[in-house]
Amino acid sequence: MTAVGFLYPGHSAEDDYPRIEMLLDSDVRLSVVHTDIGEDAHRVDALLEMGSPARLAAGVEELRLAGAEAVVWACTSGSFVHGPDGARDQVALLAQAAGLPASSTSFAFTQAVRDVGASRVAIAATYPDDVAAYFADFLKAADIEVVAERGSGILTAAEVGTWGREEVLALARAGDHPDADAVLLPDTALHTAAYLPELEEALGKPVLTANQVTVWEGLRLAGRRVRAKHLGTLFAGRA
Repeated sequence: MTAVGFLYPGHSAEDDYPRIEMLLDSDVRLSVVHTDIGEDAHRVDALLEMGSPARLAAGVEELRLAGAEAVVWACTSGSFVHGPDGARDQVALLAQAAGLPASSTSFAFTQAVRDVGASRVAIAATYPDDVAAYFADFLKAADIEVVAERGSGILTAAEVGTWGREEVLALARAGDHPDADAVLLPDTALHTAAYLPELEEALGKPVLTANQVTVWEGLRLAGRRVRAKHLGTLFAGRA
């Protein structure tokens, strides 16, 4: 049994995690602890506070008691807005508080992009354009070429959490670019676990989504490599 813990901000698309656990069809347990997000806003000042050390540290004891072998801050915007150095400090403090290997969804994306063999990506974001630009800068700092970035102007995670299949497919198609090796959907508030094969079939390339890469990163930290055909190219094996 491998147990991985996730600190998830608020309540939006956390049901992706039990769905992914089921699709993994393996001896993997995914434990989710909800953090206090403060103000639900895709706005830089609110996102900085959402990922503050005190808010993250408050949930680590519950994950330890659940037997987690690694912990991931399951939030993209609440990590990349700190910039690469700030996001590394955030993860280091989380690891110290938990006494476990730690990461965040932002770093999960950089690892996953490399794992699927992509060098150029397109961003299809739910965020306002200024927040999406922070994510693009974070990827560029990791030597990942961003050929296109598209924001959707959605201000709250609560609204994103109401999106279903049609909205997710439309977002991915709108954000795709012919020069992109992969398309990234960076919001953990967005339900995507049920649509991964359809997204990749529609775009004809790997699609990396926030909750998908977050689980993959947690398993990577725990030393597990699990193949799951319904979870996209990332879980199909190395490119």
